[in-house]
This record gives sequence, structure tokens and C-alpha cells, in this order.
Amino acid sequence: MKEKTDKLLTLVMLLLGVLCAVFAFLFALDTTKFTGMYDIVYWILVALIFVSVIAIIYFLFKRLVRNGKLVKFLIGLAAVAAVIIVLFLLSRGTDISDAFLERNGVTQATSKWIGAACYAIYLLIIGAACAIVYVEVAKSFKKK
Repeated sequence: MKEKTDKLLTLVMLLLGVLCAVFAFLFALDTTKFTGMYDIVYWILVALIFVSVIAIIYFLFKRLVRNGKLVKFLIGLAAVAAVIIVLFLLSRGTDISDAFLERNGVTQATSKWIGAACYAIYLLIIGAACAIVYVEVAKSFKKK
């Protein structure tokens, strides 16, 4: 019974994803031809994405609780939040001139968040490279 329910839910989520794609395509079309549909398609797309995100979060937590890994997930989530906070505190936000910020309507805080995002990407790239090297080195030692 559980397997049939999982298959049915997977099929429903797939259908929901296809509907999101169709409405995103309609939304991306030239709005001069579809002026009457523009608002309707936009709000249907927003609603479908909202339902999809809620369903993903619900099933994620349901599976984490069922497998007993909720605490590990929350610890990982807290670690990611801590890293983002540290990166935000490390970014200066003063790398760009005030005239440029004012001309583009960007505040110092937004500039600081952009710097934190850049640092986070650098950290992810370095982490991925280290993981690749570790896997390859560990694989070479296991063969011997």
C-alpha cells in the first residue's frame, strides 16, 4: 500500500511540475499577445510553485522523521546558517563606490549580502575540489 501511495504522489508531483513548466512557458511568452492571460497565468504559476515547495518540505520532514535523521538534518541546517552569518560578517560591503551603489539603487547592506554570496560560492568551489581530490586519493589507496 505504501509503495502505491509513493508512486501516486510521485506521479502527482510530476504532473504538478509539468503544469508549472507549461504556465512558466505561457508567462514567458510575449505579453502583448496574451494580455488578458498574463495575470491569470502568473498567479497560477505562483500558486503551483508554492504548492510544490510546501509538498517538498512536507515530504522531506516526513522522511527525515521516519528515518530518525531529523536531528542530523537540523544540525546541518544550523551549520549552514552559521557559515552564512560568518560570511556576512566577513564581507565588507564597501568594495563598490557610493556613487555606483546610489546610481543602481543598491544599499550597503545589499552589497554586503552580495559579498557574502560570493564568499559562499568560493567556499563551495573549494569544498567541491577538496572532496574530489579526497575521493580520488582514497580510491587509489583502496586499490592497493
